[in-house]
Amino acid sequence: MTTVTVDATPKPRDERRALQVTRLRLRTVALYAVSVLVGIGVWQLLAMSYGPSLVASPSATLSAAGELASDGTLTNSIIASGRRILIGWGLGLLVGVPAGLFIGQIRLVRQLLEPYIEFFRFIPPIAFVTLAVVWLGIGESSKVVLIFYTAVFIVILNTSAGVMAVSESKLRAAASLGASRRQILRGVVLPSTVPYIITGARLAMGNSFLTIVSAEIVAAQVGLGALIWTSRNYGRIDWVFVGIITLGILGFVFDRVLRIVASRVLRRYGVKL
Repeated sequence: MTTVTVDATPKPRDERRALQVTRLRLRTVALYAVSVLVGIGVWQLLAMSYGPSLVASPSATLSAAGELASDGTLTNSIIASGRRILIGWGLGLLVGVPAGLFIGQIRLVRQLLEPYIEFFRFIPPIAFVTLAVVWLGIGESSKVVLIFYTAVFIVILNTSAGVMAVSESKLRAAASLGASRRQILRGVVLPSTVPYIITGARLAMGNSFLTIVSAEIVAAQVGLGALIWTSRNYGRIDWVFVGIITLGILGFVFDRVLRIVASRVLRRYGVKL
């Protein structure tokens, strides 16, 4: 009589988890691909309906991108805009995070500065474009300062909100155990505030893209905003579409990189993005 041996040993948990992650990633990529194809299809229909004088077709835009890339115009524009955004946004984080922690922890400081923060955060950066050019010229400083202005208040508000959301019971428990003010900040306040900081950083990044276009249209010779405005002056709708789509792709890439970094930081604190 033949004995059939059945291996009832379940797959290791790590293998099952890896398989689930792979399937999830493939599903995400497939959904992205379908979404992009549908978007291109709608774009092509609009181009056919309104004509090339109003809507450049995907093929015409791709050809224009090759034209602009061949002489370095597109590459130089991407580098210029990306550099300005990263510098201004980075400075906004460097100033906004410590300021938000400080404002969130000390009530007196918060009450003194809140009127100014609330006042300036409702004034869009576009309103300061002319003053920035007059005060700082048409060089890099004016664009960087405008992006810094865009980012810093968003980061301050999100960081201070995170500090104020920390449970009082956690603070009292840490103090009762003899923790110093610095230890409470590092061990209790900062871990609880990190998700708020990251949210503020992502919002600030998105708003920085809004600012860079306006700033470069007014006071730049090189950049994606300047490219869009110059294309409009030459009546090249296909170049305009190249500039707009490049801005979207650049923003998507920046946000994805930020999300990857943020997820690794948050994982240390047991938080999923």
